[in-house]
Amino acid sequence: MGHGSSKDGGSGSYSDDDADAKSSPSHISRLKERLHRHRLRLRRRRGSSYSQNKLLAAEDFAGIAHLTLINAEMKFKDKWLACISFGEQTFRTNVSNETDEPIWNCERKLLLEKNGPRLARISVFEMNRLSKSNLIGYCEINLLDYLTQDSDSDFGTFNLIDPGLSNMVVGSVCISCNVEDPIETEKKFARRILSIVDYDEDGKLSFSEFSELINAFGNKVAASKKEDLFKAADINGDGVVSMDELAELLAVQQETEPIMNSCPVCGEIVVECDKLNTLVHLSLCFDEGTGNQIMTGGFLTEKQASYGWLFKLSEWVRFSSYDVGLNSGSSASHILVFDRKTKRLVEELIDTKIVLSMRTIYQSKVGLGLMDKGAKEILQSLSERQGRQMNSVESAEDIPKFIEFFKDQINMAEVKYPMEHFKTFNEFFVRELKPGARPIASIERDDVAVCAADCRLMAFKSVQDSLRFWIKGRKFSIQGLLGKEVSPNAFIDGSLVIFRLAPQDYHRFHLPVSGAIGKFVNIPGCLYTVNPIAVNSKYCNVFTENKRTVTIISTAEFGKVAFVAIGATMVGSITFVKKEGDIGKKGDELGYFSFGGSTVICVFEKDAIEIDADLLVNSERSLETLVSVGMTLGVSRRKLGGAVTRGLPNLETCVLRD
Repeated sequence: MGHGSSKDGGSGSYSDDDADAKSSPSHISRLKERLHRHRLRLRRRRGSSYSQNKLLAAEDFAGIAHLTLINAEMKFKDKWLACISFGEQTFRTNVSNETDEPIWNCERKLLLEKNGPRLARISVFEMNRLSKSNLIGYCEINLLDYLTQDSDSDFGTFNLIDPGLSNMVVGSVCISCNVEDPIETEKKFARRILSIVDYDEDGKLSFSEFSELINAFGNKVAASKKEDLFKAADINGDGVVSMDELAELLAVQQETEPIMNSCPVCGEIVVECDKLNTLVHLSLCFDEGTGNQIMTGGFLTEKQASYGWLFKLSEWVRFSSYDVGLNSGSSASHILVFDRKTKRLVEELIDTKIVLSMRTIYQSKVGLGLMDKGAKEILQSLSERQGRQMNSVESAEDIPKFIEFFKDQINMAEVKYPMEHFKTFNEFFVRELKPGARPIASIERDDVAVCAADCRLMAFKSVQDSLRFWIKGRKFSIQGLLGKEVSPNAFIDGSLVIFRLAPQDYHRFHLPVSGAIGKFVNIPGCLYTVNPIAVNSKYCNVFTENKRTVTIISTAEFGKVAFVAIGATMVGSITFVKKEGDIGKKGDELGYFSFGGSTVICVFEKDAIEIDADLLVNSERSLETLVSVGMTLGVSRRKLGGAVTRGLPNLETCVLRD
């Protein structure tokens, strides 16, 4: 079956001339084409590969987890789909038959980093092939803890929790997870590559078959040693070797002197001096496993992975698409944010009709032209009327529907009062949380700033950075943001932090720093949406045109901090619970927004704060970070006499010099 069969090599001798004759340009071209087709098949099946990951340092590498999603037990019969989300990747199983005990036996390899994501979220969906599926239950597993537990078994069973009720179990899922042995990984990879040129599929390779493969790799040094490599594996000298023997030899060879200049699967260049990343790449790029199904990759969120063929059709015609970063047009249909707690990408839930209307208005000159011709007044009137309606007793009927729509994003266990306590929708919207629900980071240290709201956060070292990566309104400036009554001089070239609250969020905002509260300056304006669809539009200036209130917080550690509360579409009012002259502690409640989306912007003086690196990195990718009140925001950079200020100097230790 094909030339150079392993059955024609019984003479015990190898000839480079023979091999080169058989490895003619046309033969090599066909082999390269075969490898290319193999790459395409894998890409279609698995989506994006390891090539999108950053290079690892040895001290950050924790291993490669081999996770298999075996089966589940559910409360009712249906067709079931399961997804695993880990970091910025999501994978899905095949769809089961109609049953209450779906069996998937689907596997995936996951890269573990010491400072990277640890929580793997497994979500089980009731399958709807037409549009999207219904999330029934989920569980979250700390893989590092699971892999280091004192157990003789790789298997585990986990309860699936109802996304709307954290105390309700809706089923269970069984998994297997272990850490791959690096040498075994390389053997499997080599064995899989070698099988591509085993033309007669007898599990043995002739020298000509092996020679073609080495030539196709394009490594001239390896090509000059292929006869020696083959002889080392052909212990009995019969001219053929088993693939297992040759795979073991090549694995050792790849460790000492790599024979591949590029990955045969995806074509990415392999750096010879970087053995760790080569190992990781080969392992993740080639999901060689136990014969089970490999989970389909290439998804960013579980919601995207669970969509049916109708959504895939809309993606194909560019009506809707998924992407990370600064989005416009069809890409603005789905807003992806990075969850700081779980280190996972999640999708913000927005009603499709609202998305379409926002795209129509804010992503075009025509839409904004309508706003200038009276639509602003209509929007203002609509927001005021909606605010009054949300204060009516009848509006309380909307609370259960609101919770159901955002069932996996509103945790009622954190809310101070039960749902029956709220007599209007707005009472629920401005709900308080139980004491301790939002712990404040480094509460004893005033030199550590914290996040002011449950929100999607963007942070920038300067206004210029914010204009490059996020705010596309052509007229944005600090002076425009603060208004005419507040001097912008102290904040020129300062750092900017944007806290965007979505309707499902806890809508009370808190002090990010400790200090004295200044005068509250109310600035009238529009009520544009603060959704990224508008903020990322070059036709709109949301932050400098919307209704807002500005106050200056005077601090010992950060100097002056401008705190700007910005109203948005459907926001009835901005209410402050502190007054001018109050001394506040970071984490103290400062105020709340009534119904609607809204935003807080904090502006720091130049070089006053060292913003946390992860927040800056995400913001430079135009990727919002999902944070909670009290999470760390940054550390003071103010210095006195060359040392970082931590309060007033100790006069007892001062030494006077001539």
